Order: sequence, then structure tokens, then C-alpha cells
Amino acid sequence: MVTLESIRKDMSELLKTDSEIRCVEVCADTLDEALSDAAVQFDTKVSNLEYEVVEKGFEGIMGLAKRPWTLKVYQNPDTIIKSVKKKGGDMFGDEENMVDDKPVSKDGVYYIRHFDSDIALKVVLPIGEGSPVSLGNVLNDLKRPDTSSFDEELIKKLIISGTNGEYEIIGRYTHIPSADAIFVVDIAKDEMNATATITPPSAGGADITPEQIKAALKSQGVVAGISNEKIQALVDSPIYNAPVVVAEANQPVDGRDAYIAYNFETDLSKIRAKEAANGQVDFKELNLIQNVVEGQPLAQKILAERGKAGKTLFGRYLEAKNGKDISLPLGKNVKVDKDGCTILAAMNGQVLLVNDKITVEPIIEYDGINIKTGNVTFLGTVIVKGNVEDGFNIKASGNIEVSGTVGKSKLESDGDIIVSQGVIGRDEGEITCGGTLWAKFIQNTTVNAGENIIVTDSIMNSNVSAQKKIILQGKRAQITGGHLFATETIAAKNIGSDGGGTETVLAVGFDPKAKHRLEELQEMQGNNVKLLDDLELNIATLENMKKIRKSLPKEKEANLEHLIQQKNELTEKSIEYNEEITKIQAHLRELKNVGKVYASGTVYAGVKIYVRDEKEEVRSDTKSVTFYYEEGFVRRGKYEQPSMDDVKGPDGYSSN
Repeated sequence: MVTLESIRKDMSELLKTDSEIRCVEVCADTLDEALSDAAVQFDTKVSNLEYEVVEKGFEGIMGLAKRPWTLKVYQNPDTIIKSVKKKGGDMFGDEENMVDDKPVSKDGVYYIRHFDSDIALKVVLPIGEGSPVSLGNVLNDLKRPDTSSFDEELIKKLIISGTNGEYEIIGRYTHIPSADAIFVVDIAKDEMNATATITPPSAGGADITPEQIKAALKSQGVVAGISNEKIQALVDSPIYNAPVVVAEANQPVDGRDAYIAYNFETDLSKIRAKEAANGQVDFKELNLIQNVVEGQPLAQKILAERGKAGKTLFGRYLEAKNGKDISLPLGKNVKVDKDGCTILAAMNGQVLLVNDKITVEPIIEYDGINIKTGNVTFLGTVIVKGNVEDGFNIKASGNIEVSGTVGKSKLESDGDIIVSQGVIGRDEGEITCGGTLWAKFIQNTTVNAGENIIVTDSIMNSNVSAQKKIILQGKRAQITGGHLFATETIAAKNIGSDGGGTETVLAVGFDPKAKHRLEELQEMQGNNVKLLDDLELNIATLENMKKIRKSLPKEKEANLEHLIQQKNELTEKSIEYNEEITKIQAHLRELKNVGKVYASGTVYAGVKIYVRDEKEEVRSDTKSVTFYYEEGFVRRGKYEQPSMDDVKGPDGYSSN
């Protein structure tokens, strides 16, 4: 039956539920990303969310005219109730929601003692679902021959309310002083503890009180360490004819020694391979290197603590030891912060504990890169004494030096890369360096260098790009197949192949990165123009409709405003594209060194050579030649020795 009270209760619960509901507005490129963002803010699952679409997103065309999704997201009320219950909350003030975290149940207890001529009762209430004290049990214990009287009503009240840890007088008994309990207090010779030995009372005798024990202790000179808890426990549950400790000296507490709190794993056996989201372990990502950056805190010294002095029962001073200090474990390439306790990295590298000292190593060495080492990511220089096997990668902020060969791998370095033997990429290898690449040979590999590429043997069927020079110097010095790009110079002994079976394309005189960016911008600008044309057509159609009808429906009016906004955004983007295109074109025109291709041996027929944007296709074998740009054409001249003044080799290597 529905009653007014039940309706009030339901409305109260709904009101409290609604008060817990929050709303957040999120904006993201896709609907899924927006919901994921909201789930993080609510600290819940996406499935627990409800939402309204404020503005529908648009993916755009070729990345242009993209519009994000805007949502108002709410948490499902049912999940709010469940989460509050799970956390032990009481949303509605209902005891049914307090199921979790039940207290430990404990039965009530009582104590009856005879002090002087009084009968005293102490009641401890039950805990949780424990049973209360039985009135019958208390009354039975009071039925002694020496009991004179007791207040049953008072006893009933005390059983219900408890006595708050104190003894309450509930009656009187016939007291025979000669039958009282007696006790003896003994002090240890070292003054570290005192015991009380109680002889039980006879019929009609009184029990020992806490005050009697405390007075006896003080009369013997005890001024410290008297334990009220131990004395009260002895009075509540007496142990007769056996010594029980009732006072203990305050023991001195030695100070804790200083120690080092490390911010990195010092036990390398605990470092484990990374796990993918599905739980599978990637054994190529062994996670063996602990990279640190300059200024990163590596460890902190926790200062030693002063000891806390103690006292004997008679108040004599007990000295405590202060904690011992330690020196900071400073190794190489670390420094101490201003606080004098924090150890910082003085440079990028890997942090190690070497002979119990914190050290940052800017160089790491391996016998080879394989399944034992996994992929290597290091903030410093990586030296490999052997080979880099297929499928394993190296990424370094410094140099990479490989004494052997590099297989179907990816090498990335902010500095130079030196490969003493060569690179066999099998069409999947990639090498990227911010400085210069030095190698014996390069085969079927994609290479990008921020400065130069120096090879002593050959480059075969590879896509190679250098911001400055590509130089091949050696007995073979052969370029066969592939596409090579350099801003300044490409030099080799022989270029192409006899018979021209493999396409060989060389390009100089421009900035490869700038030209690639220019091509990207021109493509994006072309798409932008098409979108603008479509937008202008749609806008013109709606505006003509508005002129004829003098007004538009709300949806079409909103659509018109949105199209105009899109047009303005694309127009601004188009201006930005044009400005960047103009800058890059000016940069390419102003290159001081227009670029040359040098061949001391033979350039075989079929080779295609671009100097700046002009093309020259070699139709017959040509010997000892230099290709250069002049008056809008690619010219040929006698072979010249290319300048190598600005090519500086790394330690132990030479460009000659």
C-alpha cells in the first residue's frame, strides 16, 4: 500500500541520489576519447556514464576542417549508489548500507570486587553482536554469606549503561579486616621493574585496590614507570601468589642511523621486462637501463635521529645512543643539491650503484645487441663491440658506435653513428642521426643524417638523405640503385650499374627536409582550396535562400553560421600555409651551395641526376665527371676533388 510516508522516503532517497550526480563538459577529437576523458574525471568506467551531445564532431578531410566533439557527461545514478555502498558510505542514512566493515564482536564482561566494606561492580559493554552481561550471573556471584545488601535496580542500570571503566558501589558486606588480601612490592636491583605479589583474601576479607599498589610503589621511592594499565588489569583479574609486573622503567630509545633513500632500483635482479596491455611480456623490451636526465634527483640522505633518554623506576637517567651519520655515496657525474642531502645527476646517462657509490654513466657498452640485451634506449652514448642483430633497435641521445654489422634494425641517435662493418637493412632497416653517419657499406636501408654520410665501400638500393654531404671514398666507392639526397655534395667513384638494371637517382642543391615539408604544405594547401570552394558554394546557396525567403529555419541558420566559421578558420589556415611555403621557397632559392655530384670513376647510363630542380639523365657511360648547376641547366665538367674541410671525423675515424 502506497502511503504518504513511503512517498516521502522515496523522494528523500531520490533527492540525495541526485545531489551526488555531477556533470562535466569534455571536448575531444572523437566520441570515445571524450568519454574516456570523462571516465578519468569521474574515476569510473565508461559504461557507467550517460551523456548529451552539445556539438557533434567532424573528422575533416585530409586532417582539415576538423571539429571536436563536445559532450555533457553524467554518471549513472545506480552506479553512484553502488560506489557509495562499496566505500562504506551512508547515502540515505539507512543501516542496510552499513553492511561492510563490521566491528569485531565481543561479549560483555563484569567484575565484582570488595573494597573496605563496599561491594563494587565494573561492567564492560559488549561490542558488535556480542552478548550483554547476564543479570542472573551477577546476582548469583553476589549471593555470599558475608553479603549484607545490594541495589538490584542499580545493577540492572549498570548492566545496560556500563560503568565507563570504573568500579561503582552497589552494596555492602560484613567486612573482616584480618581476612583482607595482602601484597608485597619488590623492586629489581637494576631498578628496571617492580612486581606485586598478592595473597588472596579469606572469607569476609577485602580485595587489593589500585590505590594501595600505587601507594606502596611510591613509598619505596618509585617515581617513574608506574603502569596504571597493568595495575588495573591485576585488580580486575588477580593472579595470586605470583609476582606480576606493575611498573617498568622507561627504556632509552637509540636514535636511528642515517640512511640513503634511493630513487632508482639498486637490485638489478628486480628489473623486469615490460608487459603489454594484454599481459604478454615483450622480451625485446627488457627495461635494463635506468635512464636519468641532468638535474634529476637520484637519492636522498635521511638524517640520523637523536636518541631518547630513559629513566629507571627511581628516576635515574638512562643514556641513549644518537644515530650515526654517514657520508653521501658520491660517484662520477653526480652532484649535491643545496639542501646538502639530495644527490642529483650532473648529466644525462644511466644511473648505477658502483662500489656502493651512485654513478651516472654517459656511455654504455654491450658485446652485441640481441635477445640477451633487448632493445636499447639510452640517454648517452651506446658502444656495441659486436653486431646489432635483426629486429633489435637502439635509441641514444649521444653517439652510437657499432664495431660489427647492423641488421634489419632501427638505429636513432641525436649525435653521430659509426658502423665499422656495414648495414644490411633488408628493406626494413632504418638509421636516423642528428650528426654524421660513418659506415663501411649500406644495403637496402633508409638513412637520414642531420649532417653528413661517409661510406668507405658502397651504398646499394637504399634511400639516403643528408643535410650536408654524402661522400664515398675507398677502392670501390660505389653507388648502385636507390635514391640519394644531399644539400651540398654527393661524391663517389662509380655511380649506377653497368647495363642500368637498377634505378639510381641522385639529387643535390636543396634541403631535403625543407623540400619534403614544402611538398606536404603544397598538398595540404591544395586540399584546403578545394574545401574552401565547397564551403563558399554552400554559403552562397544558403545566403541566396535567405534573400528570397528573408529568413531561414533555425537549423539552416545555425548551419550557415557554422559554415562561415569554418570558412574563416580555413582562410586563416590557408594564410599560414602560404607564409610557410613562401619562407621555404625563399630558403631553397637562397642556398649558397647549389650542390654538385662528383664521380672520379664512371657514371653509368641510366643514372638520373637532379641539381636543384633540374634533371639530367645520363644516356651513356661518362667517366671522371662533375655535375653542377648553371643558368637553369645541369652542366658537366671535369672531375674535381670535393672539399672535405668541414667534415670532421669522430675519435679514431677519418674522412680520408
